Amino acid sequence: MDMIRNREEAAALLAEKLMKYKNQDGVVLAIPRGGVPVAAPIARSLHMPLDLVLVKKIGHPANPEYAIGSVGLDSITLDPTIDVPASYVQAEAERVREGLHEKYALFRGNKEPLALQNKVVIIVDDGIATGKTLQQTIAMVKERKPAKVIVAVPVAPPSAITKLHGQVDEVVCLLTPPFFQAVGQFYQEFTQTTDEEVIALMQELGT
Repeated sequence: MDMIRNREEAAALLAEKLMKYKNQDGVVLAIPRGGVPVAAPIARSLHMPLDLVLVKKIGHPANPEYAIGSVGLDSITLDPTIDVPASYVQAEAERVREGLHEKYALFRGNKEPLALQNKVVIIVDDGIATGKTLQQTIAMVKERKPAKVIVAVPVAPPSAITKLHGQVDEVVCLLTPPFFQAVGQFYQEFTQTTDEEVIALMQELGT
């Protein structure tokens, strides 16, 4: 297989490979928005609740594109090698977190994030480009003391998968093409996932 038809096919194929986790005490965490249509059928197949994991980078004051750390709904990770004033980091973290809380409320209403302690956690996205955001996501998920962390994605470059292997208990990936430019090139249909689609899936499967 060198192409995936769409996110639905990706979900079905990944769910098959994750069947050993069916009915375990776990949570499927989707990275919005594109990860949600992949994660939802997996959660349905494994009889697990679905939740969202939101992480955003903090940019360097001199170059916003350059990440110096990342922020989740309730945690922050920083690159210890970068010297930036603590006041900047705090202000930026608060600003970013406010946006994340707004997004979470949009998708989940007034629900609290599901507890992950001692659970099997399966992080799902519709593909990995560099793996940087995912690595930060994994670090934040691990702070919540899950029993196991599994990453399930349809497509990723081999270098990203190699990096992830040391960080999680298992990586399930359908395609690892050597010539990788963008996630969308390995899907026949790669449409934009809308906020409305995410909200509908979360209402159906998010407890």
